[in-house]
Amino acid sequence: MKDVAIGQLYPVDSPIHRLDPRVKFVVTIAYIVMLFFAQSFILFGIITVGLIAVIFLSRIPLSKVLRSIRFIIFLLVFTFIITLLLNKGEGAEAEIAKYGYYLSFGPFTICGTGLLNAGKLCTRLILIVVGPTLLTLTTSPTDLTEAIAWILSPFKLIRLPVHEFAMIMSLALRLVPTVMEETEKIMNAQKARGASFDHGNIFKRAGALVPVLVPLFVNSMKRSDELANAMESRCYRGAKGRTKMKKLRFRFKDVFAFFLFALFMFFILMVACNWFGWEWCVFLNTY
Repeated sequence: MKDVAIGQLYPVDSPIHRLDPRVKFVVTIAYIVMLFFAQSFILFGIITVGLIAVIFLSRIPLSKVLRSIRFIIFLLVFTFIITLLLNKGEGAEAEIAKYGYYLSFGPFTICGTGLLNAGKLCTRLILIVVGPTLLTLTTSPTDLTEAIAWILSPFKLIRLPVHEFAMIMSLALRLVPTVMEETEKIMNAQKARGASFDHGNIFKRAGALVPVLVPLFVNSMKRSDELANAMESRCYRGAKGRTKMKKLRFRFKDVFAFFLFALFMFFILMVACNWFGWEWCVFLNTY
């Protein structure tokens, strides 16, 4: 748990770290939207190659980024099994003719179409997790707060507390590793007192987590109170009258990086939606 990737900044000097946080935040949102348009393994492979190139430019070890996947393994397995069993495909005859097998038992079915759909869904989930993880690894909480506040700045017209909301979001991301580390400490302390978290049925295991959740919740409330007192002692009063030591400015490299991603996203959307009716787009969007 001490190696949690989400919410941690990996402090190195790289072209990705030096990019404007607003550009990285907008690109991350567009990246997630782009993943929902991709419907083939070929497109997922192209997106993965681009993502690996960004990880290489960020000078972050690939293993450090991939650690974020460990925490969704259960979700991946559950999603794969449910999608595989509940997808009836194109019918028994069509599935046998296309894939050579079709197994049906009660309400559940195992077929080639279900296997492909389950694989695509799990691949999309992995890419959705890795992309935002790379954002938090290359952007400090302060810069991330400024980016979120800039994105939500139009909502100031209807008097929404944009800065406070951005601060809450950045603090939540920043405290994820802290909460996970404290959870590990509490579990180790309970194990030293004879507690067991991996024996018995699911109800006994859930009951064994109560001695962990109660002190974790109490400590989280204490930490939030201490953080609020620390912010007040430093005269934090929200966005009103607040100045910035470093003002964000778009530079040529930020515009260039955004332009490159826009071209990449246009290519993916063009293939996924087949805007021009080209045969090679149909091929790339088939498998």
